[in-house]
Amino acid sequence: MTQPTLATAKPAAEHGRQGLAALTLGAIGIVYGDIGTSPLYTVKEIFAPATGVPLDAAHLIGAISCIVWALMLIVTLKYVTLILRADNRGEGGGLALTALAAQAVASKPRWRTVLLLLGVFGATLFYGDSVITPAISVLGAMEGLTVATPALAPWVLPLSLLVLVGLFALQRFGTAVVGRLFGPVIVLWFLMLAVTGVQQIVQQPAILAALDPREAFAFLAGRGWQVWFAIGAIVLAITGAEALYADLGHFGRRAIQLAWTGLVLPALALNYLGQGALLMRDPSAIENPFYRLFPESMVLPAVGLATLAAIIASQAVISGAYSLTRQAIQLGFLPRMTVRHTSARESGQIYMPAANWALLAGVIGAVLYFGSSSALAGAYGIAVTGAMLITTLLTYVVVRHAWRLPAPVAIGATLSFVAIDLVLLAGCAVKFLDGGWFPLALGALIFAGMSTWHRGRALALASIRRDGLELSPFIASLAEPGLPRVARTAVYAVADPSTAPQALLHNLKHNQVLHERNVLLTVRFREQPAVAESERAQVEELGQGFWRVTLDFGFMETPDVPRALQRIAKQGLAFEPMTTSYYLSRETIVPTPGAGMARWRERLFAAMSRNAGSVVEFFRLPDNAVIELGTRVQI
Repeated sequence: MTQPTLATAKPAAEHGRQGLAALTLGAIGIVYGDIGTSPLYTVKEIFAPATGVPLDAAHLIGAISCIVWALMLIVTLKYVTLILRADNRGEGGGLALTALAAQAVASKPRWRTVLLLLGVFGATLFYGDSVITPAISVLGAMEGLTVATPALAPWVLPLSLLVLVGLFALQRFGTAVVGRLFGPVIVLWFLMLAVTGVQQIVQQPAILAALDPREAFAFLAGRGWQVWFAIGAIVLAITGAEALYADLGHFGRRAIQLAWTGLVLPALALNYLGQGALLMRDPSAIENPFYRLFPESMVLPAVGLATLAAIIASQAVISGAYSLTRQAIQLGFLPRMTVRHTSARESGQIYMPAANWALLAGVIGAVLYFGSSSALAGAYGIAVTGAMLITTLLTYVVVRHAWRLPAPVAIGATLSFVAIDLVLLAGCAVKFLDGGWFPLALGALIFAGMSTWHRGRALALASIRRDGLELSPFIASLAEPGLPRVARTAVYAVADPSTAPQALLHNLKHNQVLHERNVLLTVRFREQPAVAESERAQVEELGQGFWRVTLDFGFMETPDVPRALQRIAKQGLAFEPMTTSYYLSRETIVPTPGAGMARWRERLFAAMSRNAGSVVEFFRLPDNAVIELGTRVQI
């Protein structure tokens, strides 16, 4: 489930100011880096000894036909034609689709919860993909060195690690400069794929029989029970398909569709056909059919371009992990983390240190454990196909309950795609012991953390509501004269606007003073990408110098609280930054026996809460105007 990736392009709202050609070029560079590097290893893995597929003309034609028609049915028909239409106010991606599906069944709380958990599980599968994609792409590119000269084989692993560590280390500097090169480099990459493929097809035109879908059917039908091993390798050709939907908000549907049909699909098809033609003429090229497409003098330049393409594919996935993590935080499934903006102009260009170094640790572990692209191919696919199945199920909810398509149409289309997804998932499942367990185990660990945080926050809020003072009687009790007031504004951040803030109670208890104006502030994140400024704030005067303010943000927005408060003066509440103080409650979670969560989950939640990022930084509060007061919350 590849999420919104590198935002080197403008947001969807700004698409009208750019030419379609520029957007299409950006889409080629960012959206298609992952699927564009699949030719490095896919054909080699289909004919690996573990699949049992004979290396002869009939099976070559059948296997290449499977790849071509997988690109047509799954990428072109499912994603380019259908899924791209299911946007959440212009945004795409797994969590955006989850939010859209949850809104469609908002009147059914139980179904809404099920869909949210399903979408979150799909998001956790993406983290597994985020670890494997950089590892397999860079390893696959570097393995071309052994084609140039076998003496370089011992250097493949250390050079791959060096490239990966360098890539992750550079993240803190942002990606604007590198991003401008993405489009031209990947265009050159796809042109090279097409040209090298055509050169081989001309020499062995019999491979064009693979364009007949009957060849794919005959290949699959003739494999018997071993067909699952072949399918598990064929899936490698379509990894990265989710990126088409994930980057919808950055480039728009039209640009992504044009890039696919105008360049990416033809180039991929021609290269796979070319590799098949090469193997029909020279079966010994199976050691590395991609690099054997090139004359010996061009192998090293091809390795260089392939390495650049692999870095771009990895960069897109890394940036997607940042975006997914930020969305999960703002939808309430992860604790706050530090988010650094690396561009003054592009809000989507962010760097998250915690996510970055955790990903790097996972990638290094994968490279050292598996050691080669062939070994990693066993781990690749199961997370991707699981995410594809979840996307199909969520899309059904949208087309049936939001778009109101007739049930026969919605169910019929969904069942067709579910059948394909299940076949692909089953093909990858046979690789479970060969590495398929890796992304599933990683996803399960992350899902346990995300679900624990979501449930723990609900329990903490219930505890605050249960033990807190009801707000209305508390405000009424302050009408008695004699309580000193200072001519300043106090903003109290509260999760439950119906109870008196703990920070306010502590302030009264210890300082014996009340501010002239007291604002009870609640920040909410809606299940939509962005909120219009006209809908941002709701202001309610409560009397006795108290106001209740609610600020709404979308899950793709940066919650800049001071800036939002400055804009509500027209609603009768003006803020002067120099006389405004922000009071925060620093919660200490105390696990207790009872019916909340399992003991280990309560301890995990308490640890996550202790290590959560700063509220001050997350909400962009001024450092010199914040007072934090501690409070203990039992769950």
